Amino acid sequence: MTNFKYPRAEKLKKNTEISLLFEKGKWRTNGNLRIIILKNKPTAPVESTKFAVSVSKKYFKKAVHRNRIKRLLRESYRLNKDLFKEAFGDKTIAMLFWASSEIPEKFQNVEEQFIKLCQAQKKP
Repeated sequence: MTNFKYPRAEKLKKNTEISLLFEKGKWRTNGNLRIIILKNKPTAPVESTKFAVSVSKKYFKKAVHRNRIKRLLRESYRLNKDLFKEAFGDKTIAMLFWASSEIPEKFQNVEEQFIKLCQAQKKP
C-alpha cells in the first residue's frame, strides 16, 4: 500500500537547507510548474526527502489565491509521491513553484503538469 501522508519531517523549513537548495540546485520547468532540485551528493549531503511549495506574491496579491494554489501543489505531490521519488531519487530536497499569473481551474490540471514534470525527468 502506498503512503499518501505528507508528515512534518518531509517539509522543507530550515533556512540553511533552503539557501543550499538555491545555491546548488537544478531548475526544471513544465507548463506553469517550476521545480528546483538538489539530489544527495558528497558535496551537498541530504539526509531525507524534503519538499516545499511557493507561490509568488507578485502574481497573486490576495493570500486566499496563494494558499489555494499552494494546497493544490502540495496535494499533487502527496498523491504522486512515488512517482516523484522514482524520478528524482530518494534523498532529495525540492521546492515547487507556480510560475504563472493565472489561477488553475481544476486540480487535475495541476496534477497533470506535476506528473509530466516527473516523467520528463525520468527519460534522460
